[in-house]
Order: sequence, then C-alpha cells, then structure tokens
Amino acid sequence: MRLIDLRSDTVTRPTPGMRAAMAAAEVGDDVWGDDPTVQRLQAVVAERAGKEAGLFLPTGTQSNLCALMAHCGRGDEYLVGQLAHTYKYEGGGAAVLGSIQPQPIENAEDGSLPLAKLAAAIKPQDDHFARTRLLALENTIGGKVLPASYVAEATALARSRGLSTHLDGARLCNAAVASKAALAGLAAPFDSVSICFSKGLGAPVGSVLVGSRALIERAHRWRKVLGGGMRQSGILAAACLYALDHHYERLAEDHANAERLAAGLAQIAELKVLSRATNMVYLQVPERHCAPLESWLKERGILAQIFPATRLVTHLDVGAGDIDGFVAAVEDYFASR
Repeated sequence: MRLIDLRSDTVTRPTPGMRAAMAAAEVGDDVWGDDPTVQRLQAVVAERAGKEAGLFLPTGTQSNLCALMAHCGRGDEYLVGQLAHTYKYEGGGAAVLGSIQPQPIENAEDGSLPLAKLAAAIKPQDDHFARTRLLALENTIGGKVLPASYVAEATALARSRGLSTHLDGARLCNAAVASKAALAGLAAPFDSVSICFSKGLGAPVGSVLVGSRALIERAHRWRKVLGGGMRQSGILAAACLYALDHHYERLAEDHANAERLAAGLAQIAELKVLSRATNMVYLQVPERHCAPLESWLKERGILAQIFPATRLVTHLDVGAGDIDGFVAAVEDYFASR
C-alpha cells in the first residue's frame, strides 16, 4: 500500500534524480574547507539570497541557533513571536546553549508582530535589563507569507533602535513562489537568513545560513562548537543543489494541492477549514472524532495527526490524486458514523 503522508513537508524521500546527484557528488573534508560541493552550495544560496556568504548546516534548528549566537552574547535578548520556531519549537536552544533571553511577543493573525508591541519590548540601556540586540521574524509562519510592507516597517524599526535582524526562512522558498518574488528581495531587509532544504524542497538534510562575511565567520565557529562540523558533506549538499534546480518552481504545485485540499474538506459538514496558506491547511475537527479519524486514515494508508486544530501539509510526494483520495477517505469516515 502506498502511503499518503500529510503530517509535514519534512517526510519527503529523495527522488531518483536527487539520489543520483548525491552518489556523483565530488567531496572533501568540509571542516577543513575542502568540500567543493558544499562550497558551491554555499555560494549559490548566498548569491540567490543577495548576501555575501553562506554556511551549510545539518538542520534548521542549528542554523537558527548559530545565527542567534552570532548576533547576540550572554545576557542579550532577542525579540521573537510566541509562535515562532526559534522560540516555541527548537528546544529553547537560545537560552539553554546561548545564554540569550527570548522576549516573546504575541503574533497577530497574519503572523506579524505588531510594531507598537515591538517598540515597547525594546529595553532601555539599564543594567537591570537584558540587552535587546536582535529582531527575529519567520516567513512563512504557519504557512502564511508575511506582508512585504510589514517586513520593511519592522526591520526599519529594528535598525532605528540599533538592533540586528534575523529571518527564519525555513520555508522562504514557499513564500517567494507564492508571492512571485525573488528570494533576494525577501531576504534583503535582514542581516541573516536561514533557508531549509529538507521541507518543501525535498532534500533529506540541510539548511544554509546566509549573511555578511563577518557574521558567517562567527556562525562558522558556533557551528563547530554545536557539533555541526561535518566531513564529506558534499553528498548532502548535492541533494540541496539538486532541489534548487528541480524542486523550487514546483512548490506552486504544493500550494495548488493545498487549495484543492481545503476546497474538498470545506464540503464536509462536520469539519471547518480555518485557513489555507501556501502548502498548509488548518482544520477544526470535533474532538470526539480526532482519534477515531486518525486511526481510520492510518488503516487506509494515510498518515495525518488529527487534533481539534489539525494541520495538513502538502509536498512533492503528494499529488492531486492523493489529495482527492484523502478527502474521499474523510468523507467515508463521517458517512460511516
């Protein structure tokens, strides 16, 4: 039975073409700076993002943490949304490993952090307070593309108050394709940007942090300290390069499939579609149906985490026919009750 997996866009398997690129990768010892494929990936991503330099890391979590530690020192703080990955979903690494205090701010409905709340959260120069050093945003967040006008205003506010800026752009490629914008344009307002390849782009591993050469040099040291110095990692970098060449534009298919999914589920009376943005659909499911529906789907080769507020994610291993099959299985479930 072929599995349909809508839990996340991290569940993709390397395509045959990607596996071939990995097998053929020219490699060296990247800790020594000798891996040509890693060097090419770092240069290509930096160029596309309009930055001076890039750094290949195994995970988005480590990429964000290296960025935060490159921007901030012990006793510093960063402004961040309560729903942001760097605050909520990455183990508290900034505080635990970087001695950096997060200052969480409630996200608005569109994923932004209200400017008035940002301004009020910046601490004055006083020894009683942590030193506010950085604004960290996320795009997309919950699948939503941050409005470009908001990003410009928020980063301008940060600069006017002497703060650096970091973007968790794990799904920035989704944002670029959805808004028909260049990657460099979306990255331009930020001092550093983390771009992930193991989500919608379908690589098995890897993120690239981009920024100024000086910032990337600082992050490079923290990558080593955090255990992210890899050796013949060109095998992994080759998968990321392949993804850039072959999986970038097709993100539009994932967005179309999410729209198809939302439209199909909206026809089921027992469910309520809460939102659909890029490759994510959020769904309200009556609590009494959550566990039985999840089991029903699993028995039919469909993986989804069903909660009262459910997230479903489309990706390159899910086609339009799979979407229709999922909707039909949910319809059958409610018809059988």
